[in-house]
Amino acid sequence: MKKIAIAALLFLPPFTYAGADETTPYAMPRTQVVPIAAGNSQKQYELYIKLPENYGETRDKQYPVIYTTDAVWHMDLLSGTTEYLMPDVILVGISWQQNTADTVAHQSRFRDYTLYPSSDPERQAKNKYGQGETHLAFIRQNVIPYVEGTYRTAEGQRAYLGYSLGGAFGAYMLFAAPDTFNHYILGSPALGQRSLKIIDEIATQKVSEKAKIDANVFVSIGELEEADSISTTKELVSVLNRNGNNGIRLTGLEIIKASNHGTAVPETFTRSIKWLSELTNK
Repeated sequence: MKKIAIAALLFLPPFTYAGADETTPYAMPRTQVVPIAAGNSQKQYELYIKLPENYGETRDKQYPVIYTTDAVWHMDLLSGTTEYLMPDVILVGISWQQNTADTVAHQSRFRDYTLYPSSDPERQAKNKYGQGETHLAFIRQNVIPYVEGTYRTAEGQRAYLGYSLGGAFGAYMLFAAPDTFNHYILGSPALGQRSLKIIDEIATQKVSEKAKIDANVFVSIGELEEADSISTTKELVSVLNRNGNNGIRLTGLEIIKASNHGTAVPETFTRSIKWLSELTNK
């Protein structure tokens, strides 16, 4: 019997493998890549826009939107998480600058997500830190109007998800222009003392102006992150709590157990999207 089986195997067609010229790149389903310029500048970006599965079948339905920075890093995980926890949502990933001579693809994030220049001339010349205000204007004046003018978006259901430096940028947006988003997810925000001081000063000004912020905020940090990172994140939470009367509704500080800055990412996405789904379904 064993000899018959071996003989049969000899007559099977050989396994074949696709050559390099036969492969095709994988594209995320229902996702479009839209080029977009930052105002009148020469800076070019891309939006990665993923629509819900039933978007084309529901002509009158409007959908909440999640915007995220660092799109190349975030879109895959955000897509998978929302498919299970919040499928009826539009995702908008904002890329790094495209038309740049930088050898590092994500170089522009150091410029776009930061609040002040570096005191080191060499580092400043390389990274051009401190243009967060300009990037915020790009999101408000170009990105959001394009998305809301093109797709069926639900009023009052704009969410922002930022991690690390993107989380710090989100904390700045929350106080500098709170109506940019209705919900803010700030994962392991990479805040230094100077950034925190700037955010605190903006928050204090809002209090003096009796400005209404009206935003839901999720903040997380990995249990095993650097002590300085944990400390500044807790200070940020204190700033947020002091502004509770202005309309900030904070989850508290979500501690991602047994996780450092890198390994906290998946659970941060899962917890925050579950939180966001519950908010938008109320």
